Amino acid sequence: MTDPDELVVLLDDDGTPIGTAPKATVHTEETPLHLAFSCHLRDPEGRLLVTRRALSKRTWPGVWTNSFCGHPAPGEDMEGAIARRANDELGVTVTDLRLVLPGFRYRAVDASGIVENEICPVYEAVTLDPVQPDPDEVAEHRWIDGGDLEVAVSMAPWAFSPWLNLQLVELASARA
Repeated sequence: MTDPDELVVLLDDDGTPIGTAPKATVHTEETPLHLAFSCHLRDPEGRLLVTRRALSKRTWPGVWTNSFCGHPAPGEDMEGAIARRANDELGVTVTDLRLVLPGFRYRAVDASGIVENEICPVYEAVTLDPVQPDPDEVAEHRWIDGGDLEVAVSMAPWAFSPWLNLQLVELASARA
């Protein structure tokens, strides 16, 4: 569950930090622009971890998405935030962390009207650990081939988070 003391970093339109707000109150119908990250985890065989958001999540409950996401705390570097969330959400450690989409930004509105509005750099990493998800965060998880994910998202985009849909397009362009 969301820690009532957890803060997110608010940003101006250029991405400059302008303050903080409690995470528990920032995601509304008028969510201010704030800092986040997404991480795509691979195992030693190169498979990609996808997760299904817990049904209790306030936004996009039950949709499939990338391995994990989060918000760095004020003053916390991205690498530390990613390591913290990997452990908290999935019970894993990460290695070989690599920034793949430094400028990723999106705004999306879920069916309940809640808005996500984030500057959200995207990372890739590797884990050697067995996944032990927090059930308040993750309902299911699967290790899949990246090509299978692209096919699934193209066939049923509504079953996946909007940020994953957008990230896959940008990742494909970046690799081309």
